[in-house]
Amino acid sequence: IKRHEMTDEQWDRIKDLVPPERSGGKGRPAKDNRMMVNAIIWILKTGAPWRDLPERYGSWNSVYSRYSRWTKRGIWEKIFLELSKDQDNEEYMIDGSYVRVHQHGSGGKGGTKNKELVVLEVDNHEDHAIVDALGNPIKIHLTGGQVSDYTPAKDLITLFDLENSYVLADKGYDSKEFVGAIEDKGGIPVVPSRKNAKNPRSYDKHLYKDRHLVENFFLKLKNNRRIATRFEKNLINFLGMIHLACILIWLL
Repeated sequence: IKRHEMTDEQWDRIKDLVPPERSGGKGRPAKDNRMMVNAIIWILKTGAPWRDLPERYGSWNSVYSRYSRWTKRGIWEKIFLELSKDQDNEEYMIDGSYVRVHQHGSGGKGGTKNKELVVLEVDNHEDHAIVDALGNPIKIHLTGGQVSDYTPAKDLITLFDLENSYVLADKGYDSKEFVGAIEDKGGIPVVPSRKNAKNPRSYDKHLYKDRHLVENFFLKLKNNRRIATRFEKNLINFLGMIHLACILIWLL
């Protein structure tokens, strides 16, 4: 196994979740899916331009086309969500991480006239993530950098059954609306109040220490150079890279 490539065991876990590919939709199968996925992982890990893809993976343009096509179809997210069904729901941790777009990642072809980018094209933005009690990613959401933390977090927790689960978040998520949303879902908020709160809420300070797991997740995420320095020209492709990185975390 070459560096950055999946082991046989890892490939066996996702091979049935990867769609069959045929050139032009018919005829002989397109190039091996495993080789294509390994090629995309190489890009994810190294952060190199697509044109610098090693020749052993074949045409860089074919690999990029496959990546882009699967991303638009939501394949990476589907695989990620399937793997995340094994989550440990005793605790959930929520946090966000600010991402600054690299200068080479700005100005996608056609600019805002490109229909695919009209809504999704954002300069600097924030990744919001929920991880389980073991620090494995459960859900990812991207917003503009100016959006408050608790707004997307409130939307994210509505996707889960929080019955008797602890939900950990830092002071940036302190709001009656967010804490109330956790309680409405049957969860137990572990969210400290802001310093200027008139009536600070009590919370389990010992349990709150587990929140480092979501911070560790972002460190793992940014070990992938394609994510640490965002080169993607639109958020669809960038989110696809994040989902692929999450898949790899689940496969560890």
